[in-house]
Amino acid sequence: MQYLESNYLMVIVFIGSGLMLLWSYFGGRIQGINEVGTVAALQLINHKDAVVVDVREQDEFNNGHLLNAKLIPLGTLKGRIDELEKYREHPIVVVCQSGSRSRIAAAQLKNKGFTQAHSLVGGVVAWLKADLPLEK
Repeated sequence: MQYLESNYLMVIVFIGSGLMLLWSYFGGRIQGINEVGTVAALQLINHKDAVVVDVREQDEFNNGHLLNAKLIPLGTLKGRIDELEKYREHPIVVVCQSGSRSRIAAAQLKNKGFTQAHSLVGGVVAWLKADLPLEK
């Protein structure tokens, strides 16, 4: 017990990091967001004709994006969801730089009835780590 009292900062960091790890693992599942890795995203794109929606900003998109991705920055998504209406029954892979904005966008799409919206875990960073191509 004295060890815990003497090292309370380390204990707080330990508990905090454990909670963050749990949140990163269960966060999407709690919200009901569909998350996919690069392999599953490729399968959706190549075999299920998934639509790729990139929610990054224009300059990030210009630096490289997934093939045939549609650019709809996260800040404009709510006002532009109608552009995706014809894809309501299709799989949608939502992409950002690291996966955080795409989770928000996938949740917004799901709330609007797009049940097959998927967030790419790790975003473009994970895509590049998997040695997959981008187009400019």
